[in-house]
Amino acid sequence: MTLPVDTVEYLEGALVQHGPVNDRIYLMKLGEAAPDEVLEGLLRKASDVGYSKIFAKIPESAAAPFLDAGFRKEAKVPRFFSGRESAAFLGYYLDADRAQEADADRLDDILALTRRKSDTDTAPTPLPGAFSLRPCGENDAPPMADIYREVFPTYPFPIQEPDYLVETMRSHVAYFGITHAESLVALSSSEMDRESKNAEMTDFATLPDWRGHGLATHLLSGMENAMRKRSIRTAYTIARAASPGMNITFARRNYDFGGRLVNNTNISGQIESMNIWYKHL
Repeated sequence: MTLPVDTVEYLEGALVQHGPVNDRIYLMKLGEAAPDEVLEGLLRKASDVGYSKIFAKIPESAAAPFLDAGFRKEAKVPRFFSGRESAAFLGYYLDADRAQEADADRLDDILALTRRKSDTDTAPTPLPGAFSLRPCGENDAPPMADIYREVFPTYPFPIQEPDYLVETMRSHVAYFGITHAESLVALSSSEMDRESKNAEMTDFATLPDWRGHGLATHLLSGMENAMRKRSIRTAYTIARAASPGMNITFARRNYDFGGRLVNNTNISGQIESMNIWYKHL
């Protein structure tokens, strides 16, 4: 099944992603654009198309006009931009139903469980000898796309397409894989903003037959080491709030909880709330 692909483009000088898959506009990078003009453009676009949410990741110093317009701060990452300025993660709801979490109590319980688990023994164990961790290259794109297609029925970006993987490899994303008998069985990526010296640790996927070996933890550790070598100062993730495993993985690697994005992302076939975790490298 070919899924519709969200559009990535510039709106009033700011980089945005929008489309029916996530039923939202995502302000990905404000850059040098004027906050007031971007805000007006976002509200106009969302209203014209009929999106139910606007999600914005912006410097905290630019947040005032958004908050005045009815956006709410859902998460914060200190020293996100070049190790200095904090990032604010804001949400605006054009549909009141989308602002409501039907499973809020369960998500709170998962977060509480995550915090308890993070206090348990976190000593890393060696990667089992049958596995090997390595960077992924362009020749890996077809099997990578197969893995993402199997693991995620839907995803906010078209990682199920080899051409997209190659395009992002050439621009700003470092992909990593774990192999068994030379075949890829688990993947992840670091989506780098080199200018702002931060990286999103994302796109974790392990084939069902290979789960239970802690491969995500090894991928995350390997990515952190690689990002330090590239002078990245802050690592963060936007993890499914309903997934105890991924949240525990980040908490045990000493990531701090930054907040929860309500009904934010279409992943694994439905729109879900997402947790922000961050770590200064």
